Amino acid sequence: MSSAYLWVKAFHIVFVASWFAGLFYLPRIFVNLAMVQPDSHAERERLLLMGRKLYRFSSLLMVLAIALGLVLWLGFGVGRGPGNAWLHIKLVLVIGVIGYHHACRSLLRGFEQLANRRSHRWYRVFNEVSVLLFTAIVVLAVVKP
Repeated sequence: MSSAYLWVKAFHIVFVASWFAGLFYLPRIFVNLAMVQPDSHAERERLLLMGRKLYRFSSLLMVLAIALGLVLWLGFGVGRGPGNAWLHIKLVLVIGVIGYHHACRSLLRGFEQLANRRSHRWYRVFNEVSVLLFTAIVVLAVVKP
């Protein structure tokens, strides 16, 4: 293993974990937004500001995590060759995470437009999807079943 490979892998892990931290917290903001009283404009605006900033920062982290993942895959050949079905499953899950990330933006827009129709309970369940995806991706990357 080359030194460059290890550096890319280390930063890929850092950016993936950081991206997911945003995906873990953004739906928690949605839970709070769904519970805001209609007359509490200041609280709503504060939560929306937090959501917007977190989404933008998480988007940057997503781009860096994906870029470094592509370097590992295409540049260093990680997952190439026979017996690497784990990588194909992982890539499908990563596409799912990207979709989840964009779904968060859509939900945030709904709150911005006062068009949310979901309960705080729904957002609590929605929040768990990112945990399940993260767990599955880490298991696939580490265990390589």
